[in-house]
Amino acid sequence: MAWIRTADMADADEPVVDTLARLTALYPAEYRPLGLDGIVGSHSLLPSVMYHAFATFGELMSEDLPLSRAQQEMIATVVSAANRCEY
Repeated sequence: MAWIRTADMADADEPVVDTLARLTALYPAEYRPLGLDGIVGSHSLLPSVMYHAFATFGELMSEDLPLSRAQQEMIATVVSAANRCEY
């Protein structure tokens, strides 16, 4: 398995902490990134990339869009299946 150096919340610098806070504000409560674990952490060395990589999903799950949460979830499920995601 490949190893990717990541930032840790305990020693994350201001750009990383700020980016995580901005992302958290975009996500519905049940999807909010709570830290730098997993795939979010793999982007932590490049905070601007981390923001753009994860902000898309946050915007797509916005309550301001004309889709219901059920419709949003169905789209996310189909996309994940098409991409053969294991989660």
